[in-house]
This record gives sequence, structure tokens and C-alpha cells, in this order.
Amino acid sequence: MKHSYLDYAMSVVVGRALPDVRDGLKPVHRRILYAMHNLGLSPEKPYRKSAFIVGDVLGKYHPHGDLAVYDALVRMAQDFAARYPMVDGHGNFGSVDGDSAAAMRYTEARLSKIATEMLSDIEKETVSFIPNYDEKTEEPTVLPSRIPNLLVNGSAGIAVGMATNIPPHNLGEVIDGVIMLIDDPDVSIKDLTTAIKGPDFPTGGKIMGMEGIWNAYRTGRGSIKVRAQAVIEKNSNGKSSIIVNEIPYQVNKARLIEKIAELVKDKKLEGVGDLRDESDRRGMRIVIELKRDANPQIILNQLYKHSQMQESFGVIMLALVDGKPRYLNLKQALFYYLEHQKDVIVRRTRFELKKAEARAHIVEGLRIALSHLDEIIKIIRSSRTTEIAKASLMERFNLSERQAEAIVEMRLRQLTGLEREKLEQEYKELMEKINYLRSVLADERKVLDIIKSELSAIRKKYADPRRTSISYEEVSFEEEDLIPEEEVVITITNQGYVKRIPLDTYRSQRRGGRGVTAMGTKEEDFVRHLFITTTHHFLLFFTNRGKVYRLKVHEIPEAGRQAKGTALVNLIYIENNEKVTAVIPVREFKPDQYLFMVTKRGVVKKTQLNHYDTSRRDGIIALSLDEQDELIDVKLTTGKEEIILATMNGLAIRFSEQEVRFTGRVSRGVKGISLRKNDVVVGMETVRPDSYLLTVTANGFGKRTQISEYRLQSRGGKGIINVKTSDRNGPVVAVQEVKGEEEIMMISAEGIIIRLSVSDISAMGRSTQGVTLMRLDPGDLVVAVAKVYMED
Repeated sequence: MKHSYLDYAMSVVVGRALPDVRDGLKPVHRRILYAMHNLGLSPEKPYRKSAFIVGDVLGKYHPHGDLAVYDALVRMAQDFAARYPMVDGHGNFGSVDGDSAAAMRYTEARLSKIATEMLSDIEKETVSFIPNYDEKTEEPTVLPSRIPNLLVNGSAGIAVGMATNIPPHNLGEVIDGVIMLIDDPDVSIKDLTTAIKGPDFPTGGKIMGMEGIWNAYRTGRGSIKVRAQAVIEKNSNGKSSIIVNEIPYQVNKARLIEKIAELVKDKKLEGVGDLRDESDRRGMRIVIELKRDANPQIILNQLYKHSQMQESFGVIMLALVDGKPRYLNLKQALFYYLEHQKDVIVRRTRFELKKAEARAHIVEGLRIALSHLDEIIKIIRSSRTTEIAKASLMERFNLSERQAEAIVEMRLRQLTGLEREKLEQEYKELMEKINYLRSVLADERKVLDIIKSELSAIRKKYADPRRTSISYEEVSFEEEDLIPEEEVVITITNQGYVKRIPLDTYRSQRRGGRGVTAMGTKEEDFVRHLFITTTHHFLLFFTNRGKVYRLKVHEIPEAGRQAKGTALVNLIYIENNEKVTAVIPVREFKPDQYLFMVTKRGVVKKTQLNHYDTSRRDGIIALSLDEQDELIDVKLTTGKEEIILATMNGLAIRFSEQEVRFTGRVSRGVKGISLRKNDVVVGMETVRPDSYLLTVTANGFGKRTQISEYRLQSRGGKGIINVKTSDRNGPVVAVQEVKGEEEIMMISAEGIIIRLSVSDISAMGRSTQGVTLMRLDPGDLVVAVAKVYMED
């Protein structure tokens, strides 16, 4: 069993499934092309029935199933399967929709023009022949293959215990690569990739990233991601459409459309209004019409993620080298092709030399005959038979039998002066040719120059532009690529519950309104943080213990207005005695941006933002804290801002951020404000000269004061009055820098939320108590304020 199976396995490997590195063909394809060549089915001849070709292949060379032969012939004729089809088919040879070809009795075929280059000079003993299966005729072991077909058309096959999957390439690029190898045998794979940029699929598409290509060319194995070519068009009715013009290689277009329809039906793809296939003889066109409010880029990303609009092509560069399977890198594939071409040129040269020498030998005999014409005529006339005449000539003039035969068969017209001149000219040309052919055989450089010259001619004749574009952007779908970017409200309660709510859940209300219930909180729980961000931002959670945690906004579960949300401990690993005191939305971590921090005891610190670019779930140290101190606020700055710190008892200090030098992530910081007894810092703002400072107190009072009323001081001072605090308005709970056209949200300890315009809040001096912004139930207090930016 073991021996039998090994015999079978090797038969499959060598005789069926794997291509030869020299001509890139499996036996069945080689036999089809050779049979068509022998049948005289050249590109200028009429088509012949496919059944006739298949029958000839079966009868002479390939005693297997007729369908196996026909399927191979069909594939060589399909312009969506082969980059450079070797068969010119007439009739229905299938489609990119997965339709099978018509039966072989209906279709017709002949060789394509480029296929003639595969068989060029096969009659000149350029390749070895072996007996066919019944030893009644012979077949070639390999074709001359004047084009580097292994890479140009690729190959796919499953043997026993191994498989090959070589992608097609652009003919012009591969020939440039071979020429590069001819010019410099030590050329590196990296240099070869400047000529051969990557696979070039017949169906086009776009290759995403170079890593897969590089791995395949360097090691013989790699995974190449191929995307459909799609454009987003805006329609006259205001809706958008995604137009797909090219799809990845070997993807069934009809099945792809079915899959998209299934995704829409299963609600995995929302926002698609209509789906049509408008492909015709001019090309492919799949139209995906979107609903009015759909985000085209998000839907396109979802299509790439969930359908065959993005596919991976697993490259396995496995081919037969000297009859044994070998994994090849790019340079090896070109090297073995070049070695084959050297052999072809040498064998062709030997054949032509042999032919030229044989003719020169005959011409030499004819020249002798013309020089002794009378004597030769006399010998021939006096000879009783041709054999006697030949023997006499051979003896008299020291001729060979072939020369004597040629002289005896001379025609009278060859005795004219003109024919004599032609003979001399022929002899001269033959000697020149023989000398040249001998010089070629003696010098490998000349052999390489011939290969280079002939490849250049083929490139000029058949090369075409790339169909598959290459993007240097690597594909790695982040979750946010599949999620629409929308503005959301994030709320975090004192007991650590977090949720996100779409911003448009809240409607704008007039000042003094009752508000709407934002959250069903647990008893004694209340909202501590509320702010606006988008689903594509990172969130940096800073805790009172001086640690920072990172999360993506879309990772926070969306919840209804009445829901209490998800426990933050389920999303980030904070400890029991930690509370989130500041949350910063960040799009990307840039070194020219800074995080400016302030603690309850007035310590400030500035650190570059990129120091915090980490995704450790258990958090990292944001700053070192003194005993009994807590981190209360953090701002994202440019490093050149002006800062205002506000205290619970109504004081504020304004100073330049440049007074605080930036330090490392785990440093302590410096004094920002000198606090009086029983006072703590409650807020920090970065300011602009023409803006206002909005101050909100615990009892629902507030006012806005021009920033210009707060003079610039040195860091570390005691500050100046910001608001008069009293039993009526209560201590300060929040400050916000505003321009006047914004809206704000206020939220109370019992979860009541109100949204109002800043322009409705009176502008007052520093020493006032403010006006009522929110009517509160007895015992309720304002705990958080957030700004809403109006969109242009």
C-alpha cells in the first residue's frame, strides 16, 4: 500500500498537478498546445471544433478524461482566468459570473498569437522529445517557451501533500526582470521588485500593501490582499452610489452580488437601497445604491470586510525543477527560466549550425563541379549507372557521397553564369553564418545577448499596461473603519457606570427649562462626567489616583436615555478605590501636543501626548501624586496656551502654560496656585483672549465673564475673585471657556439634564453671584457641565 501510494503521489506531483519551472505548464496544457500546433491551428488559420482538438490530445498524448482536457483548454481561453490567454476561443467559453463553457461540440478554438511564442523553434531540436503513452509518436518534455510563462500566466494545482498557487504577472515587467538578471547575475530580489512590482491579475483590482508581495518574492510564500476597484458617485437626487468596476481574481461576480444581497437582508449591511448588475460588453459595473443618510465610505469598508470585494491570494511558488518539486523565490523562478532559454538558444544554434554546415558541404561540392565541369560531364556520360557515376566522382575529386549525389542531381540551368554567382554568394553567406553560430556556441555572453534581444522584441509586440494597481497602504480593518463617525454624549457616574448616547437624543431647550431625564441612576449615584466626542476617538481615562487608561469610544456600549449604562470596571481595569476624574478624547497621539494636568491641591504638570500612546488594559502612571492629593482635571494643549485654574471658593488664576516646562510621564509637577485654607481646585480651562469664562455653582446659578477681566499672573500665585459664593448660589462646581454661540449641557446629582444656549446666559463681572440656569428640586445639586459645539 505504501509503495503503491507513493508511486501514485509522485505521478500526480510530476505528471499532473505541478507546472514545470521552464515553461510554466502542466502536462495537459503542454499537450494541448503541442497538439494544436501539430494540427496547424495557428492564429491566421480558421478555427477548429474543440471536440476535434480534445480528441487529438486524448488519442495521441493524454489518455485521461475528455472533460479534464476540455476544461484545461477552456481555462487557457478565458480572458478573466488567464492574463495572456494561450487559446483563441470562438463561442461560449464561460463568464466571470461562473457560467460554464458550452459543450466542446459547439465551441471552436485555435492558438492565440502569444501561444506561438511558446512553440517557437520547436522543430529546431530546441527541446527533448519522449515517446507518448503508446509509443506510436513523440511529445515534447517541455516547450521552448520564449515568454516567461510561469510568472506571466501563473499556475494553480493541488498535488498530494503539496499545492501550488502562482499569481499571474505583467509580461513587460517580468521580461524587464529577466533582462535585469541577464545584466547583473548578482541582482538582489529587492532590486528585481523595482521591475516586477507585483502580481497583475486579469480582472484588475487593487493589491493592498507590499508585505504580502515581498514575502512571496523572498520566501516563495505570502498572502496578498486584493480589493475590488470601487468609486463613490453622488447622484442627482442627493443619494450616493458605490460603483464596482473590477473585482478580485477568481471571484464569481454573480455570487458576490448574491452575498451582498444576503448581507443587506440579514441587517449586517445597513444603508443599501438598491443593488444592480449593469455589466455589459464594455466592462463590469456593479451599482450599489445607498440610502440618503448612509455613509458611503463606511458601507464600502463593510463590503470589503464581509464580502469577496476583498480577498486574500495565498501565494505558493512551487514548481518542478529537474522533475522535483521546489519552492522558489522570485530570483530562482527567473534564474531557472533563463537557464532554460540558454539551453534553447544553444540547441537551436547547434541545429542551425549543423544545417548550415550540411548545406555548405553540398555547396562546396557544387563549386568543385562548376570548376571541373567538362571533366564531370564526361565522367557522368561515360558511366553506365548513377551509382557508378557517383563512385567515379568521389574517387576523382575526393568528394563525399552527399556531394556526389548533389552533383549528379544538378540541373542544367545551374550551369549559367548567374547561377554560378548565386552559388558563390550563398557559400560566402553560409561561411559567415557558420562562423557566427560557432562564436555564439563559444561565448555565453552572446547567448545572453540573443535572449535579451528576442525578449525585448516580444515585450514590444505583446506587453500591455498593468491592470492591477498596487496601494502601499496595508489593510488592517480597525473596528472604527466599519462604524460611522457620529457625535455622541458620554456620561460617567460617580459609581463608575458609563454609556454613550447619540447627541441628537437631546433637543435644545430655553434657559430655566426643566430638562429631560438623562439616566436612570442607582440610589445615591450621580453623574460625574459628561462630554461630547465621536465614535472614532480614543478615550483617555485619568483617575484620581494619577493613572490613565485607554479605550475606544465605539467600545463603550450604546444605551438608551433611561439606562444606567455599563460598569466601567468591565471595560477598563480600575481598582476599587479609583475614580475617573478626567476623560480626554484623542484622535491620534502627536508629539507636538501636550497633556496639562492639575491636582486638587493646585499642582500642575505638562507632558507630551505621545508618552501616553499605550493600550495596556491595566493602565499606566499619568503623574506622581503627593499624599492626600488627587488628579482632578486634564486638558489637551499645544504647549503655548494660557491656563485658568478655578477654586471651589470662587478664586481663579490665569497664567501662561509656557511657565511650566514639560516633564516625563511619571514626574510630579509644580505649583499652579497657592490655595487658602479649606479651598481646593475644581476646574481648569485653556483660554482665548476674546472668550468668556462660564462659571456654574452647585445651586444651579451661573454667569459668564470676559476673559480679559482675569489679568495674566505668574504661576503659583493666590489668584483673584472669580465669583462671589454664598448660601444662595453655593460653591463653584465647574468652569468652561466659551465664545457665546455654543450650547451647554448641565446635569444634576439626580440625573436631570438640560441643554441651553450660552448666549442666553448673562455676561457679568467677576464679583457677581450669577443668574439661575437650572431649577433644582430640594436637595439636588449641579454636578457636571459640558460644552456642545455647534456644527457649521
